[in-house]
Amino acid sequence: MPDLVVDDAGFSRCPWGADPEIYRLYHDREWGRAVTDDHRLLEKLCLEGFQAGLSWLTILRKRDRFREVFAGFDPGVVATFGDSETAALLADSGIVRHRGKIASTINNARRAIQLTAEHGSLATFFWRDYGQPLSPAPQEIPAITDESKRLASDLKRHGFTFVGPTTVYAFMQAMGLVNDHRDGCLARDGCEQERQAVLERFGR
Repeated sequence: MPDLVVDDAGFSRCPWGADPEIYRLYHDREWGRAVTDDHRLLEKLCLEGFQAGLSWLTILRKRDRFREVFAGFDPGVVATFGDSETAALLADSGIVRHRGKIASTINNARRAIQLTAEHGSLATFFWRDYGQPLSPAPQEIPAITDESKRLASDLKRHGFTFVGPTTVYAFMQAMGLVNDHRDGCLARDGCEQERQAVLERFGR
């Protein structure tokens, strides 16, 4: 199958998820799985912002440190960060030291609190309005869709930053709001089963 990479054990994966090992584990265990945990949703949205201009591999390798310094992406904690915390983050070589992206993460935590107050949870906001029904496995993976444009516009309207439609579509793929695993990929069916359960839970 030209759209898949088959390993020595006969397992088929999306081409991007074959190597290196950290990518393979992320592909098999995380990417496309239906996420409803608000901290993880905020984390991914912010880390996609940090990725802008970089590779996801760079961010993935630094993710544990990001989680440490941003308090597990607990919005109630990150929203309180001020000048001293920002200065410490800018001095931390374990993360991407970009003032604008750090400020965006703090801002987005504050906006997440507001969004949660309005909708009950981030998961409700994302899944109720933007969880996508099952569609045929993609032949070509888009970088942007009409739904990612709509979500990006909605997030910006709520005050979020670093949330362009390309960044937002990568977030949708990773969090399971869509299923872009290739047909025949070992992860596709499991992701879809999880997604369907979550879609039903949120009335989609």
